[in-house]
Amino acid sequence: MPDYDLIAILGPTASGKTPFAAALAAELNTEIISADSRQIYRSMDLGTGKDLADYIVNGRQVPYHLIDIADPGYKYNVFEYQRDFLTAYESIKQKGCLPIVCGGTGMYLESVLKGYKLLPVPENPELRNRLANKSLEELTEILQTYKSLHNTTDVDTVKRAIRAIEIEEYYAHTPIDARSFPQLNSLIIGVDIDRELRREKITRRLRQRLDEGMVDEVRRLIDSGICPDDLIYYGLEYKYLTLYVIGKLTYDEMFGQLEIAIHQFAKRQMTWFRGMERRGFTIHWMDARWPMEEKIAFVKSKLKEI
Repeated sequence: MPDYDLIAILGPTASGKTPFAAALAAELNTEIISADSRQIYRSMDLGTGKDLADYIVNGRQVPYHLIDIADPGYKYNVFEYQRDFLTAYESIKQKGCLPIVCGGTGMYLESVLKGYKLLPVPENPELRNRLANKSLEELTEILQTYKSLHNTTDVDTVKRAIRAIEIEEYYAHTPIDARSFPQLNSLIIGVDIDRELRREKITRRLRQRLDEGMVDEVRRLIDSGICPDDLIYYGLEYKYLTLYVIGKLTYDEMFGQLEIAIHQFAKRQMTWFRGMERRGFTIHWMDARWPMEEKIAFVKSKLKEI
């Protein structure tokens, strides 16, 4: 029987991975570490799809980590994620539990599953000046020329693309042996959702979150002193909702462009996960439409396989 250090649950947005992870954690009496690059921010709730009610299973709160740990406007990075992941991971292991990491941010997941050696990356003003006038498409092309893997899943604004290039450029010229990360034996479970069902769920969920006050959430963040450019930096909901709030898009333009962007984002997530398989990861896929009991039984059977 494999002696697993970690269960990883991954899948695209709207695949239902969080409710499944919570149900599995309740079954195994363990805790969840989030691997979502946006849910770390406080007060960014509807736009990041936190759905904290998902962590309540049969009236019991399933403990979770790395949600609501940074202030909006802060630019959290993968190095910090590895550090904070290890703290959460070790605290769960000390309780004698098998940690579950769950999320859709490919680079966060891969950085802990593969044990990347990372260093904090300083700003490079000269490089930023050189890239300042380039389009997002041009920056994406530059990013793809680097050999190391950056999370292009989330690179949907110019600022994020420039930061991604800055990171890759730093690692291209800096030895990274100074920081180690433990090798974890992980059982990786993927939640696969039919493309049309995924599109339907994304659109329905977007309408629901708008009805629940997602625009007001962005207004509150701006009113609290968060610079609109800092919200746009986070991409997706915060990019398009901010552009609407500051008058650069009409409501219909915002909805249409955001809907397309989320569909494209989910497609990029799946591309990343399929790429992980090509890079040597074994992902055990299950159908998002399976009943919860069948999903849990699937994971438990994998835990017992020799």
